[in-house]
Amino acid sequence: MRVLKFGGSSVANTNNLERVFNIVKDTAQSEDKVIIVLSALSKVTDSLIEAAETARAQDTKYSEILNNIFDRHLQIITDTIDVQHQSGILTRIKELVNEVEDICKGVFLVRELTPHTRDLILSYGELLSTLIFSEVLKQRGIENRWMNSGELIKTDSEYSRATIDIPRTTKNIKSLILQDSCKVFIFPGFTGSDSKGNRTTLGRGGSDYTASALGAIMNADIIEIWTDVSGMMTADPSVVKNAKIIHELSYEEALELSHFGAKVIYPKTIAPAFPEKIPILVKNTFHPEDRGTKIHDYTEHNGNAVRGLSSIKGMAVLTLEGSGMIGIPGFSKRLFETLASEKINVILITQSSSEYSICVVIEDALAEQAQQAVDNCFAMEIQTGKLKPAKIEKEQAIVAIVGDSMKSRSGISGKMFGALGRNGVNVRAIAQGSSERNISAVISSTDVKKALNVLHEEFFENTYKEINLYICGTGNVGKKLLEQLRQQADYLKEKLSLNVKVAAIANSRKMLFGNGRIDLNNWQKDLDDAEQMNMSDFIERIQNENRRNSIFVDITANADVARQYPPLLQKSISVVACNKIACSSEFSYYQQLKSLARRHNVEFLFETNVGAGLPIINTLNDLLKSGDEIIRIEAVLSGTLNFVFNEYDGTTSFADVVRKAAAEGYTEPDPRLDLSGTDVMRKILILARESGYKMELSGIENTPFLPAPTMEGSIENFYDEVEKHEAHFKELIVSATKKGNKLKYVATFENGKAQTGLKEISPDHDFYHLYGKDNIVLFYTKRYSEQPLIVKGAGAGAEVTASGVFADILRAVR
Repeated sequence: MRVLKFGGSSVANTNNLERVFNIVKDTAQSEDKVIIVLSALSKVTDSLIEAAETARAQDTKYSEILNNIFDRHLQIITDTIDVQHQSGILTRIKELVNEVEDICKGVFLVRELTPHTRDLILSYGELLSTLIFSEVLKQRGIENRWMNSGELIKTDSEYSRATIDIPRTTKNIKSLILQDSCKVFIFPGFTGSDSKGNRTTLGRGGSDYTASALGAIMNADIIEIWTDVSGMMTADPSVVKNAKIIHELSYEEALELSHFGAKVIYPKTIAPAFPEKIPILVKNTFHPEDRGTKIHDYTEHNGNAVRGLSSIKGMAVLTLEGSGMIGIPGFSKRLFETLASEKINVILITQSSSEYSICVVIEDALAEQAQQAVDNCFAMEIQTGKLKPAKIEKEQAIVAIVGDSMKSRSGISGKMFGALGRNGVNVRAIAQGSSERNISAVISSTDVKKALNVLHEEFFENTYKEINLYICGTGNVGKKLLEQLRQQADYLKEKLSLNVKVAAIANSRKMLFGNGRIDLNNWQKDLDDAEQMNMSDFIERIQNENRRNSIFVDITANADVARQYPPLLQKSISVVACNKIACSSEFSYYQQLKSLARRHNVEFLFETNVGAGLPIINTLNDLLKSGDEIIRIEAVLSGTLNFVFNEYDGTTSFADVVRKAAAEGYTEPDPRLDLSGTDVMRKILILARESGYKMELSGIENTPFLPAPTMEGSIENFYDEVEKHEAHFKELIVSATKKGNKLKYVATFENGKAQTGLKEISPDHDFYHLYGKDNIVLFYTKRYSEQPLIVKGAGAGAEVTASGVFADILRAVR
């Protein structure tokens, strides 16, 4: 024998009902006996609730709602049953709708909707759908017996959430079915009656529960739950796009997942089948060929200890704490009895080992009621100071990982909480049963989507890790970075298993959010058409999107952008900064950013602040981490200045050489930042700070070579002044050349002091053979005391700088 249950979406309309008919026909041909359980048509139960509530509110619109219900059923009868056979079922359906209308009229008159009356009204949905389907089967040659669940299925008197009385229902049904020669039996789901004959309903998943109870009573071979999805999944697919079907689950695993919010199946459904070891198969009415999910006594786990994720929103944490609890027997008993007396279900419990505090998780809607009840129960202890008043935290959620095999694997909880922590998901409370089948964490409701995706990525996705980039700045370097990201997308997926998405792009004029991903082939046009840039709005939206593995990339030279890092780091969003301003501003701010990154377990990376794509800061950090000590640093840190003095020989004006450097993208938008030495000062300051020294920009001794008038006015004025002072620059180059030397703008750091300035470099110095836009850094350390460790290479240019930012992004990911 098989039991087949079809949900509301499966019988929502004529087309869907035809699918159900075909499945039932095929099953009836191959089985001795078949029990069919149907829900009400999709949304009909909601309409019945609306009609009942409307009647209670003294609104005659309930009659219109019931007419619409009749019209829906009339349409299905018209579409599925021949005209000559319609009159009988039409009359019966009209009678039932009239009965509901009479009941609603009574509600209207007395202005009261009792739980009993509400259940009675709701039970009609399944009566209507099953009577029509029974007639459809009969008219198409499949003999069947319609069974009145409202009389045969006995329950307790807990209206709207009744429990089936299996022994009494067995007496009513088992012999009746076994002795009947008919093969197909149709039962309305969701409904029954108590010992007084009053109609009851079974609550959420009630029709599934009906099917499971009938399967247990009849000792069926299998219970099939036909719905609109192809089985239970590793996570909610509306939240986790990469969720996968779980083809097999144990009863215990299914119970855990269903208890914690997996809506495909409900805990009550599993309860009757579990002790009888009757398999439950979840199938898709619209894709019957799909394998579905089989819930049975044993399942092969194929190496994956975690079988699924689940979550429940709308939770609140109630905390009671104080020294009055310590060592007092029966304290927890009083707490739980108080909550039970208020009919408040406790979903999760956790207590500190010191017994100083205990917290329980309950439904958000009952939080104030629970708080009042607990405060009343412990009023004396609160008054005497032994306990603090109960504290409520609302808008919480539970996320859980479930799997039978977790108990035999070490490190599962570490992976779970590590993944949550790396993404800034704060865990408010933790619970794990001794069976180790479930690990639950209480988190903020706003973090549920991120948490589920992070955990799914950690436990189920062996393919790609999703990275979300928020890029600010679309100048030369920004454009090159976006192009490199576009070019390398396939490589990153194939070689590094990274799915890197650009979630937003902004410049000084516009900001573009791509709802998860921006098309890098058309980003410039899309950005031009996007909304006006507002920095505070941009940062707030990044925080509100709350995406996993998020990285903010600053490719500007803007001080306002550099001041936005703290709230991002506090939200566990890593920061990659090409912008030097943050790390070269006041030491306290630099220190704050480093501290926030450590505290929130994210990265604050700024390799390109010093040498474009050169690994200068990483090399310095590796030296220090391995126990070395910096003695002295000598460096040429401006690719711009090195290019300028390599190009300038007096035959072409100094102004023209600077213009050439600017045209090739080697200078800042205002070349004076480079030529004044300010940029070099910032770089040596950053190296000094990374070496462990507290230093401010004002403490660096800088010897400028530009005449004072060149530093005044606009950029064009700067070029005019440089032309006027050509003799000054020519004198510098002639003086060096006569001695066989070259001019280099050098930065040094030693004994806690830093200096920058133009120097003549002799042929025997490491800086002499430094060409083009190259940079060079000499690290003299305890280990490299005689021959320094040298880092040398291109220190300017959009392409290499973008590649340095790209490298920092990949470091942040790792």
